[in-house]
Amino acid sequence: MSSEHVLGPHQYGKAECRLVRVERSTPEHALADLTVTTQLRGDFDAAYTEGDNAHVHATDTQKNTVYALAKEHGVGSPEAFLLVLAGHWRAQPWVTGTQMAAQQHSWERIGAGTPGAGHSFARTGGEVRTAVVQTDGAETFVLGGLSGLTVLKSTGSEFSGFPRDRWTTLAETTDRILATSVTAWWRYAAAPADWDAAHSAVRAALVDAFAGTHSLALQQTIHAMGGAALDAVPELAEIRISCPNKHHFEVDLAPFGLTNGGEVFLAADRPYGLIQATIQRAGVPDEPRAWTAVPAFA
Repeated sequence: MSSEHVLGPHQYGKAECRLVRVERSTPEHALADLTVTTQLRGDFDAAYTEGDNAHVHATDTQKNTVYALAKEHGVGSPEAFLLVLAGHWRAQPWVTGTQMAAQQHSWERIGAGTPGAGHSFARTGGEVRTAVVQTDGAETFVLGGLSGLTVLKSTGSEFSGFPRDRWTTLAETTDRILATSVTAWWRYAAAPADWDAAHSAVRAALVDAFAGTHSLALQQTIHAMGGAALDAVPELAEIRISCPNKHHFEVDLAPFGLTNGGEVFLAADRPYGLIQATIQRAGVPDEPRAWTAVPAFA
């Protein structure tokens, strides 16, 4: 290789390990369904530059570790399980940093009042809970998150007062449908007493702020949502929110001799506005290591 080339930052691991853990210790079973990705950073340069695998912990070993630790420790919340994984790998030779990530897929109990109600489930919706645990030496950083939280309000949204030029055709409106699919990541400055409760509180704050804010722009709504999340969970340092504007266009029914009256819409999937922002707690320093290899906005 040319002497002008040098190896930059790198990591490797096992992507999208599908893990389902059934807790059978009680008559009413509990189900944890995760997709887990492991990544290791450290003294692995020779594997890239020389093909020397002496320090490489095989990705197959990483996969097996996911399943073994799920058996030994259980799963609980995604954050708690990723901390277990990170604790294992940070203690291994040549590893100086890790990134453990998970998506949690939701199920609801079915068959209430029937003999199989304690162990029967149905998969729910498109919303996914997400989590990332990063380690860098002795330090640990935890991100929580969600994606696919689709919300809509049929009124209480405006958009006006924007600049106009020769290419502007959008009409101003004081009443429109506002719909989006929320992706959010948040960084914990400290561990909450209960990861599940903290996640639920953030989600509730996001949803309530979306519903309760009379929106003059999706930007304003995102700011209100992020602020509400920081207010709801004091352990949060910052939250990053990405919202595509799922446009709904009122259909012209005049050719059919009908007046629409704001009742019939075309839901367009693309192109779409994409609005993104970070809301930070005042006085809390940035921590870029927490976001290593995590997209700033999804």
